[in-house]
Amino acid sequence: MKRLSLIFFLVPVLVFALAVASALAEPVPVTVSIAPQAYFAKRIGGDKVDVTTMVPPGTDAHTFEPKPSQMAALQKAKIYFAVGIDFEKAWLPRFADVNKTMTIVHTDANIVKMAMVPHAHDHAAETGHDHAAAPEAPGHAPDAASPAPPGQGHDHAAEADHDHAAEAGQDHDHHHDHAGLDPHVWLSPAQVKILATAMRDALIAADPGNTDAYRVGYESLIADIGALDARLRAIFAPVPPQRRKFMVFHPAWGYFARQYGLTQVPVEREGKEPGPAELAALIDEAKKDGITVVFVQPQFSTRNAEVVAQGIGGTVVPVNPLAEDWLANMDKAAAAFQAAMK
Repeated sequence: MKRLSLIFFLVPVLVFALAVASALAEPVPVTVSIAPQAYFAKRIGGDKVDVTTMVPPGTDAHTFEPKPSQMAALQKAKIYFAVGIDFEKAWLPRFADVNKTMTIVHTDANIVKMAMVPHAHDHAAETGHDHAAAPEAPGHAPDAASPAPPGQGHDHAAEADHDHAAEAGQDHDHHHDHAGLDPHVWLSPAQVKILATAMRDALIAADPGNTDAYRVGYESLIADIGALDARLRAIFAPVPPQRRKFMVFHPAWGYFARQYGLTQVPVEREGKEPGPAELAALIDEAKKDGITVVFVQPQFSTRNAEVVAQGIGGTVVPVNPLAEDWLANMDKAAAAFQAAMK
C-alpha cells in the first residue's frame, strides 16, 4: 500500500519536473541568411529559438562574405536555414565544414524558380512579366511544388558527400547551381508559406519536445500571410491593366509581381547596370507607360535610378526587400507600388 502511495506521489512530481525542465531548456540556436527569414523563424519558434542573421542590414546579400567572427559563431548553430540566394552557393559548403553537426535546410527546395528578367526590353515575352497576366488565385502558386510531408525533403545535414538527391524526389542542387533564376522567393506570400513549412518541419525534427509550440507559431504566421494576401489583392484590384507596371532598380519583385498580376520594369539586368543606350530605352519605355517613380533598395547605388527619374520627370522612392519586419514591410511596399500606379 505504501509503495502504491509512493507511486501516486512520484508520478505528478516527475511530470512537473519534466515540464520545468522543458520550460528551462535552452532555445534552439538557428542561423538564417537574411533578415526576412529571421522574422519567419521567430514567428514560428518564438522563445524556443535563438535566431542569428548572417547578412547584416544594409548589406548586399548577393555579394556578401561572412566575417571570421560570424564563422566562429556559426559553430553554435543547430540549424542553418538557407533560402537560395547567391552567396550561399559558395559559403554553404564552408559553413558545413565549420559545423559538421549543423543541419542545413534548403527552405526553397520545393519552389520551382522563375527566370530573372533578360536584357531585352520586350516585357510581354518575359517569364512572370506578361502584361496580360492575371493575378494568381489566392492560395495558389504555379511555381511551387507541393511541400514535402513533415520530415521529408528538408533535413539536409551538412555531410561531406551532400548526396540527398533521393529525398523529396529531386536533386537539391537544382536551386543553387542554375544561373539566371530569381532567388527572391521571400517577396511572394505564396512562396513564404513554403519557406515557413520547411522551417516548421525542421524545428520539429530538431526539437520534438516543442512540436506543439512550433505548430501554433506556424499556424499564426500562415493566418497572417493569408490576411496579407487578401489585403494586397484588394489594393491592386482597382488598378487598370495599362497601369500595372512599376520600375525598380534591382529586379527583386518578380514573384510578387506575378502573384498580383503586375509587371516590374528593372533598371539593372542580371546584376549589370545599363549603358547609355539602355538608359535611354528605359526612359522612353517609362514615358510611354506613364511611369513616374523608380523604386530603389538601400543595398544598391541609386545613381542610374536617379538618371532615369530625372529623364522621366519622376522621383526615386526607397523600398527594402530585406527588411526584417516582413509583414509590415510587404504592406508598405504594396502601398508604395499602388500609389505609383495611380
